[in-house]
Amino acid sequence: MSKRSEAKYKLDRRMGENIWGRPKSPVNKREYGPGQHGQRRKGKLSDFGVQLRAKQKLKGYYGNITEKQFHRTYVEAERRKGDTGENLVGLLESRLDAVVYRSKFVPTVFAARQFVNHGHVNVNGRRVNIPSFRCKPGDVIEIRGKAREMALVLEALQSAERDIPDYVDVDVNKMTSTFVRIPRLGDIPYPVHMEPNLVVEFYSR
Repeated sequence: MSKRSEAKYKLDRRMGENIWGRPKSPVNKREYGPGQHGQRRKGKLSDFGVQLRAKQKLKGYYGNITEKQFHRTYVEAERRKGDTGENLVGLLESRLDAVVYRSKFVPTVFAARQFVNHGHVNVNGRRVNIPSFRCKPGDVIEIRGKAREMALVLEALQSAERDIPDYVDVDVNKMTSTFVRIPRLGDIPYPVHMEPNLVVEFYSR
C-alpha cells in the first residue's frame, strides 16, 4: 500500500483548480499557489511545463497513484488499439478504487483506496483488496457485510455533491454496482478540464 506523501489539497493550490470539485477545497478561498511565493505572478509555461502540469493533474486526481503505476498504465494504453489518451482515462476509470468512488460508496478517491485496502469490497463474489485491480465490463462490485452500515458509506450515498455516471449501474438497496462499460473522456465527470492528449505528448518526448 502506498502512503499519501502530501496534503491532498496541496495539488489543488499548486494547480489553481478545484481538482475534485469539493466544497472544502482551499482554492475556493485562495486561488494562488501555496508557500510564501505563491502570490507571485507566474511566468508563461513552456510546452514541457504544460504537458507536465496535465500529467500531474490527471495522476493526482486518482489519489495516491505512484509515478511508476501511472507510467505503467500509460504503457498499457499505448499498447492498445485506438486513441492512447482515451485508452489512458478508460484504464484509470477501470481501477477498482475509481469504480467504488464513481458508485458513490465513499466520498473521495482517497477514501475509496483505503476502503478497498481494508477489504470491504467483493468483485463478482470474491473479496478484493487491491485498489488498482482492473474491472472489466459486467463486473459486479459489492460492499461487504458490516461495511454497508458504515456512516462513511451511508453519507456518501445520500450526498448530492456528485452524480453517478451512466457507465456505472448502482443498486443502492443491494449495495452493489455493475461496471457497465469502459468510458470515453467525454463520459467521465471530471470537475476540471483534463487533457490526456498532453499526457501522451509528455511521455512521447
